[in-house]
Amino acid sequence: MAGKGDGKNDDTSTSDPADAADLAQGRLRLDKWLWYARFVKTRSLAAKLCTSGSIRTGGAPVTKASHMVRAGDVLTFPLGPHIRVIKILALAARRGPAPEAQALYEDLSPPTPETRLPRV
Repeated sequence: MAGKGDGKNDDTSTSDPADAADLAQGRLRLDKWLWYARFVKTRSLAAKLCTSGSIRTGGAPVTKASHMVRAGDVLTFPLGPHIRVIKILALAARRGPAPEAQALYEDLSPPTPETRLPRV
């Protein structure tokens, strides 16, 4: 019987065959990648960020959570009081611990006081 924590019913397992097929082709949905890389707490928040139109990949705005990303793509998006510029280094099959998530990307513009967005 499947239970909590065994990876069979929780959201961290890759039970969707479509996910496995996409990963095999070297691509992943943007909302899932943002969640796996721990930029947002929930996948629904990742989807809202994607559909807001505030994320750019390669300079082009993204308006769908289902937008596919690949290793090498550069994302630009507001997160908290900063604009983040992130290069995707790898894709993941699950939302793992923080060190595993940090290995998925390179921060091309780490947050500094100069990159802070003005208060409204």
